[in-house]
Amino acid sequence: MKNLKIFLLLFLPALFYTQKTRVFILAGQSNMNGFGYNKDLPNDLKTFKDVYIFQGNSVPDGDLNGGIGKWDVLKPGNGTGFKTDGKTNQLSDRFGPELSFAKRLKELFPNDKIALIKYAREGTSIDSVARGGFGCWDADFHGKNGINQYDNFLKTIKNALAETDIDGNGKNDEIIPSGILWMQGEGDASHDEAIANRYYGNLKVLMNQMRAALLTDDLPVVIGKISDSGKNEKGKVWPTGELVQYAQEKFVNDDKNAAIVRSTAKYNYGNDPWHYDSAGYIDLGKNFADEVFRLIIK
Repeated sequence: MKNLKIFLLLFLPALFYTQKTRVFILAGQSNMNGFGYNKDLPNDLKTFKDVYIFQGNSVPDGDLNGGIGKWDVLKPGNGTGFKTDGKTNQLSDRFGPELSFAKRLKELFPNDKIALIKYAREGTSIDSVARGGFGCWDADFHGKNGINQYDNFLKTIKNALAETDIDGNGKNDEIIPSGILWMQGEGDASHDEAIANRYYGNLKVLMNQMRAALLTDDLPVVIGKISDSGKNEKGKVWPTGELVQYAQEKFVNDDKNAAIVRSTAKYNYGNDPWHYDSAGYIDLGKNFADEVFRLIIK
């Protein structure tokens, strides 16, 4: 039923579309949300033309206010700390990979409008056993109010695509679902081997559910490979990180329409052992764009 509603939003108005707008999904946990500092941005990542973003309100499992949002021109401030009530977006002093991703995409698709739909939440796992107080992306998990992170994601998609004139110019947009970016896995790598060993199956199911929600079975998926700063007393932040990394590599090896960004292994970290520094997010976004472009044109 959830996917049927999204189908209606995507395709019933298709006869009236006049503008080509490529839509990309950005989802995951904190390193998708972004902990880069706006003050570190170069000038060419501060303003955008023909690039729009809808960021769903990020809430824990069970919260009824997840996924509300409002389309806006892309600008710095959609990193951690971003908030929205669906009427007004409150930008933060942080950014994620969306800025450099959009800049590179405009170089690769100069004649297309770009629309980003973002939903990410810090600490979340796919596996419900690993959710803790953060939440999980397991569509079959029914906690408080029966709402999980996948539900919040679907609500984000539904709310974003309910708007048929994203840029407000009076013309309907021809929505072209073009790719999914997924930066997550640390939450599942924080626990025991049993959870990490389920990551491949969980990731495969979730990515195919996201593709189904956008009615595009072969929709390109680009995974950001998790990395470890080594900044704790044991020299290893994610106890089962190698198992999750193996699962991510296996997923892209088995899926002909998937790719992986491995440059994360070289990133420096910011003020904590979990999140990349500003330069890392800039590089991550660019590499996401290059990989999804390669999948689109192959």
